[in-house]
Amino acid sequence: MARRGAQEINAGAMADIAFLLLIFFLVTTTMDVDRGITRKLPPPVPPEQQDDIDVKERNVFVVLVNSADRLLVGSQTNKRPMDITQLKDAAKDFLRVHPNNPEYPEVEEKQIDGLGTVTVSKGVISMQNDRGTSYNMYIQVQNELAAAVRELRDEMAMEYYGKKFNDLKDEVAIKAIQEAIPVAISEAEPQNVGGD
Repeated sequence: MARRGAQEINAGAMADIAFLLLIFFLVTTTMDVDRGITRKLPPPVPPEQQDDIDVKERNVFVVLVNSADRLLVGSQTNKRPMDITQLKDAAKDFLRVHPNNPEYPEVEEKQIDGLGTVTVSKGVISMQNDRGTSYNMYIQVQNELAAAVRELRDEMAMEYYGKKFNDLKDEVAIKAIQEAIPVAISEAEPQNVGGD
């Protein structure tokens, strides 16, 4: 009996099918988009004004995170250890308006469209972390500070407009609340601020 040779498979069509499948999956697949921390950077300070920036110590709330993920919070000269669960309330208390109280930031009267004359805090939160700080702790601190600002904005929006800040639709109202309670968080370059 004569042996027949094995038939060849036409591979030309397979390349076309593989290419079409590749295109199909590229077009139909959705990619997860990573979102970062939303922060609006302040405009650059003109060179002639760089030496004139003077922030009083009472207007600065310092948050230090060391390489062991521990917090030191307070003024430049009086920092105390704090748990992450207490940070939001401490930041809210600092940023809230406390007129005529020398232990809290200075305040100023501002005329804001949609709110009228409002007392605004000059407080700034200065965050500094160690190079060894874990990313998880860094994000937790950022979340707590952002939550403090968000809750203060919600309180003011409820007082003036009867809605939470995120529920406001009027651009004038949104800008008014943002101007009355700005995101005053300064982030310093990571350093080796301490170990255990």
